[in-house]
Amino acid sequence: MLTRKQLELLQFIQLKMNEGGVPPSFDEMKDALDLKSKSGIHRLITALEERGFLRRLPNRARAIEVIRMPESLGGAGMTASAPPPEARRFTPSVVEGGKGKAPVPAVASARPPTTRATDGEGRAITIPVMGRIAAGTPIAAIQEQSHSVTLSPDFLSGGEHYALEVRGDSMVEAGILDGDLVVIRKQDTANTGDIIVALIDDEEATLKRLRRRGSSIALEAANPAYETRVLGPDRVRIQGRLVSLVRRY
Repeated sequence: MLTRKQLELLQFIQLKMNEGGVPPSFDEMKDALDLKSKSGIHRLITALEERGFLRRLPNRARAIEVIRMPESLGGAGMTASAPPPEARRFTPSVVEGGKGKAPVPAVASARPPTTRATDGEGRAITIPVMGRIAAGTPIAAIQEQSHSVTLSPDFLSGGEHYALEVRGDSMVEAGILDGDLVVIRKQDTANTGDIIVALIDDEEATLKRLRRRGSSIALEAANPAYETRVLGPDRVRIQGRLVSLVRRY
């Protein structure tokens, strides 16, 4: 799953490649997506590269290659009938947090359907699967319930829970692999060292380990190939804490 901005950028790059065989410049991409700085474009390209939609070739100017398009587009690029990127805007729908232990603020937003984790009689609990999340560069997550999963109460803690499908490999050294299903307890605070669902800039969500560096928030990968992202506390909002993991073979 891609954010609206990621999809817009991918389509714009594909369009320019189809027109002239040359990827657009960062300035062209920034203007097309109506962004204020090229740093936002860099972040979007990195996210698309990790998700396997783009490839950057080293030591070459404008060396961006479109590898594939989303299945929802049937593998096709932007068409003439598609609205231009600047005409579309992304409105995230995210999970509302509960109460936790540490003083990191959280976003208030649309509340998806969830069930309580406590059954009282030891019976299996059904919780919603809310889409996909990146264990890597952030992607859109927590959009809407796609299906449900039934778990033993042993996999859950007190409170309300939801599940997300993991995409990416940045948390492999924490035992979280691409394709795993992570079970998240809804809360808007967490302790240093917890693995959390973090919402960045109210648009992108990622699964990372939380660290505090003074007044800043560090989102730490469990893979040396990925850099730790250090962000201001106003840019990061906690959507929940990892409590268990489900893996099918």
